Amino acid sequence: MPVARVNGRVRRPLPPLVTRKVFIRTFGCQMNEYDSNRMADGLRASHGMTVAESPEEADVLLLNTCSVREKAQAKVFSQLGRWRELKEDNPDLVIGVGGCVASQEGDAILSRAPYVDLIFGPQTLHRLPHLLAGVYTSRQPQVDVSFPELEKFDHLPPPRKEGAAAFVSIMEGCSKYCTFCIVPYTRGEEFSRRFDDVLAEVVELAEQGVREVTLLGQNVNAYRGSMHGGDQADFALLLRYVSEIDGLDRIRYTTSHPVDFNDRLVDVYGDLDKLVSHLHLPVQSGSDRILSAMKRRYTAHSYRRLVQRIRMQRPELSLSSDFIVGFPGETEDDFEATMDLVHGVGFDRSFSFIYSARPGTPAAELPDDVPMDIKKRRLAHLQEVIDAQASRVSERMVGTVQRVLVDRPSKKDPNQLAGRTDNNRVANFDGPAALLGRFADVVITEAMANSLRGRLQPTHPATSSRLKATA
Repeated sequence: MPVARVNGRVRRPLPPLVTRKVFIRTFGCQMNEYDSNRMADGLRASHGMTVAESPEEADVLLLNTCSVREKAQAKVFSQLGRWRELKEDNPDLVIGVGGCVASQEGDAILSRAPYVDLIFGPQTLHRLPHLLAGVYTSRQPQVDVSFPELEKFDHLPPPRKEGAAAFVSIMEGCSKYCTFCIVPYTRGEEFSRRFDDVLAEVVELAEQGVREVTLLGQNVNAYRGSMHGGDQADFALLLRYVSEIDGLDRIRYTTSHPVDFNDRLVDVYGDLDKLVSHLHLPVQSGSDRILSAMKRRYTAHSYRRLVQRIRMQRPELSLSSDFIVGFPGETEDDFEATMDLVHGVGFDRSFSFIYSARPGTPAAELPDDVPMDIKKRRLAHLQEVIDAQASRVSERMVGTVQRVLVDRPSKKDPNQLAGRTDNNRVANFDGPAALLGRFADVVITEAMANSLRGRLQPTHPATSSRLKATA
């Protein structure tokens, strides 16, 4: 077979399309997990690609990036450096960078990593097959980090899911412009998928055996989808329609914003049994002064009142949140206000981080004046308190019967099964493999640090025993 020389290097003939494999490494949130799955779907439909188990066996390596956390760019280039060694051994290997870092950096990535072939943003992942074809034909890097909005969802292939749970992206972007956040600059303004398109995707997943969906968005409850009659559906209406889909038994969503939590959304917690008793509602701080500096547009009191209203509809609600510790100007009084909120609301899970500036955000211009040792002390205290609150919730679950969606073998003991409870805790128990992909009633026997242990109760009706409300 003929060979080609590029820059003096012999290039082997490309493998047949049907034998090519793609490996995708995903950083960041559930939105990125969803996007990575859709990348694989798109390349399967366009190029007949299958998913590789490791980078070494792949013909295409894709890195789906996140720029929210600290040192995101450093992690990206560190991973690319490891992949560069694979490309030196195989010049035909295609390396691509997608996601928020790609959107933020664009073709500047090529100056640091000239061996990268593909750069695409979150809103152009549907163009990945076309970009990849361009790499194969031109042997030149392909870059597209534009913001075409709804075009992304219009051009993705139908979802293909093997398993009992699936993510469904219903909106993207953010128009809140919190001073610490890079998301509006990497994913663009808020835009929502059409109402009927979301329902069609969920129906298709349910027909494939999916029993639980998680609706995704940067601010998922800001959803405003156009309906076929010209009207607009808000998030509460979408939840009501999704709950009517046959075969679907459980609905989750993330991530919500307090500002977009309207009365109609509060009311669904009293009406929809399929909606889980777990809510992730980021607060970031309990200090009104810091919340104002963050441009969050609510107060600690209004947040607390919102939680009270939701719990009037769903008393057993389990609540998790996001916290930023050590935001510029945060005093001991500000931090104590946060701890007052933590105790008062009773969060039992958190994603909590030390503040670090994100280049290009308004907060990056503020003096980072909280010493690192103080930031670390505050973060450790906050996490200790929330962990203790989480333990108390788990301990109250001992002796109750929980409805668990069995989705995998246990990580610690592959002879056991594992799944999530209604309030988003992992439960491990002995049971037959035939339960995978189904719901099971499990008696909780022990509360561990990060999970629950239980035993199968096969004769119990397939209904959830919800946790008793906190006094």
